[in-house]
Amino acid sequence: MNRFLTHLREVARRIERPFADTLFVLLLLGVVITSGWLIARNDRYWDWTASASNLLSPESRAILERLEAPLRVTVFADPQTPLARAIGQLIDRYGHERPDLEITYLDPRRFPEQARDADVSLHGQILLEYRGRRETLREIGERAISAAIARLTETRTPWLAVIEGHGERAIAGERDADLGRLGMELSDQGFLLRPLDLASIKEIPDNARLVVLPHPKLSLFPGEAEGLTRFLDRGGNLLWLLDPEPLNGLEPLLEYLGLTLLPGVVVDAAASKLGLTSPAAAVIAEYPDHPLTRGLSEPAMLTGSLAFDTQIAPGWTLSTYLTTGPQSWNETGAIEGRIDRDEVVGELAGPLPVALALTRTLPDSEHEQRVLIVGDGDFLGNAHLGQHGNRQLGLQMLRWLNTGGELLELPPLPSAAEALELDTSRRTLLGVGSLVLFPAIFLIGGLAVRWYRWRER
Repeated sequence: MNRFLTHLREVARRIERPFADTLFVLLLLGVVITSGWLIARNDRYWDWTASASNLLSPESRAILERLEAPLRVTVFADPQTPLARAIGQLIDRYGHERPDLEITYLDPRRFPEQARDADVSLHGQILLEYRGRRETLREIGERAISAAIARLTETRTPWLAVIEGHGERAIAGERDADLGRLGMELSDQGFLLRPLDLASIKEIPDNARLVVLPHPKLSLFPGEAEGLTRFLDRGGNLLWLLDPEPLNGLEPLLEYLGLTLLPGVVVDAAASKLGLTSPAAAVIAEYPDHPLTRGLSEPAMLTGSLAFDTQIAPGWTLSTYLTTGPQSWNETGAIEGRIDRDEVVGELAGPLPVALALTRTLPDSEHEQRVLIVGDGDFLGNAHLGQHGNRQLGLQMLRWLNTGGELLELPPLPSAAEALELDTSRRTLLGVGSLVLFPAIFLIGGLAVRWYRWRER
C-alpha cells in the first residue's frame, strides 16, 4: 500500500506542471472567448488621447441630441477602399452616439443613378437624409457633417440682413476688416445671409429675422437711417457695430435709441496681458449673469472701441451691458508714447460700458424686441474673430438676438497637431531607457525566473 501511495505521489508530481499549464491555457482561452462574446454584444470604447481626437466634440453631441427621428447616411464610395474606411471611422463616431443611425455604402460606379440623384460628383461624398430633407456634402469632416445635420433639423431657414452699400464691413468679404469668416460660420449653421442696400431697397423685408449694421465709411443717403428706425418700429432685432469714426448719417438712429457716446477711444492697461502692444483696446474679462453671456469665460478684445453712457431712450430697458476693467478709460488725445487719464477733458475711469443690450415689448405684442449696440466692429472682423473670446462673444450675441430660433455651436475648426518637442535631457533619457534600461529589466527578470526554477529542482 505504501508503495502504491508513493508511486501515486510520483505520478502526481510529474503531471503537476503539465496539468497546471493545460489548466492555464484553458482558462486563458475561456477568458478570450468570453471577452470576445461580450465585446460583440456590448460595443464600448474609451478614448485616452489628450485631445479626445477619437470622440465627437461636445458641440456635435449637442446637435445629435436634437434629432427626433433616424438619420440616414449614404457614403458614395467602394467600401473596400481606404477612403471609405477612413470615412467610416469618422461616421462610426456618430453611430456610437446615435445607435439608430443608418449607414449605407454605395459605389458610384456601380450605382450611377443613385449618385446622380444625390448630386454626387466626387468619390467619397456623403448624403444625409432626415425627415424627407437631404443634403449632399462636398467636404468631409466633423464640422461639415455636424453643420449639415444642424441645417437639416431646422424647420425654418433663418434670414439675416447685413446692411451694405456705403463701405461697411462685407459679410462675404475677405479683407481683414470684413466679416467673411463670421458669414461662413453663420452659413454653416443654416442662416440665409443677404446683403441689403437701403439706397435701392427702402424698407427692410419683414422676413428678416435680424439685421446687422456695420459702421458705414460713407455718408448714408437721406431716408436710409429712417428705414432702420421703421424696422425697429416693427419690432425687428438689430446688431449695431459702431466704430470711433463719424456717424455718417446714423445720427437719427442714435437719437431714436437715446444713446450717448463718450468721447475718445477706450484704452485699457489689461490689453498688454493679451499680447497687444497698443493699449487702444477694450478688454471684457468679466461677464454679468445674463442669458446674453451664458457660458462665456474667455476674455474678449475690442480694438479701437467706443464707450457709452448707460442712459437710453424712454420705452427701452437696459437689459445688461458689458464693461471694461478698472484700468481703462476713454482717451481723447493721441495714443502715442506715455498716456494718462485727464479728468478735465471728460476722460472717465473704467469700468466703461462698451456693449449695451436693449429690450422692449411693443404694444399689442408678446414678442420681446432686442437691440445690441457694440462700440467696435473689429472684434468680429476676419483678422480678430479667432482671437481670445471674440468668436464666442460674437456668436453668443447673435444667439441672444435670434429670438424664435436657436443658433447652435459648431465644432471648432480643425487645428494642426502640436509638435512633440523633446529637450536634450529627455531625448537622452528616452534613448537610455529604450536601449539599456528596459532590456536590462527584462534580462534580470528572466534570469531571476530561471534561477528560481533551478532552486526548486
